[in-house]
Amino acid sequence: MKSFETSIEKLIMSARWLLVIFYGGLGAALVLYAASFLAKFWKVAMNVFVYDESDMILAMLGLIDAALVASLVVMVMISSYENYVSRFDNASHDLSWLGKLDSGSLKIKVASSIVAISSIHLLQVFLNANEYSNDKIMWSTILHMTFVLSALLLATVDRISAGGKAKDEPAKKAKDVASPKGAALPQPE
Repeated sequence: MKSFETSIEKLIMSARWLLVIFYGGLGAALVLYAASFLAKFWKVAMNVFVYDESDMILAMLGLIDAALVASLVVMVMISSYENYVSRFDNASHDLSWLGKLDSGSLKIKVASSIVAISSIHLLQVFLNANEYSNDKIMWSTILHMTFVLSALLLATVDRISAGGKAKDEPAKKAKDVASPKGAALPQPE
């Protein structure tokens, strides 16, 4: 019976490698999205002397929006791989620039990115308010506020579930400081 259980556990643990297909698909989608971004950029470049200030601002907001979406895809790919498939080899990749990559912080980063993307869309709607009905503007605002509220709730739940760990993080880092000789520095109690 124990060997059957071990076989099932090995099968389940091996199945996580199927996620690489999804991350590869996201990478391929990112390449296509980059091509779409370049097409948008080319359109802006060709019309730079034709666009008035409002059109140029809207075009720039579209490019910023695309960059945020691409960043979101990269963040999901890297952190999901790191959390669910395998750790990156830190000897060859320094991932400290990504910050904390656990699933809780990923949810908050994704929610924050969605709020930023929604803010850009809402700003685009407001800048072209004459092209939208009042209902469209109202629902866009309500949807944006829903995203903001959801992000705040996710952050609150994450902070509560951490149980004060976020507050203790600087103290833990301070205790990890080492002297030049490699010996840990004494910390005041």
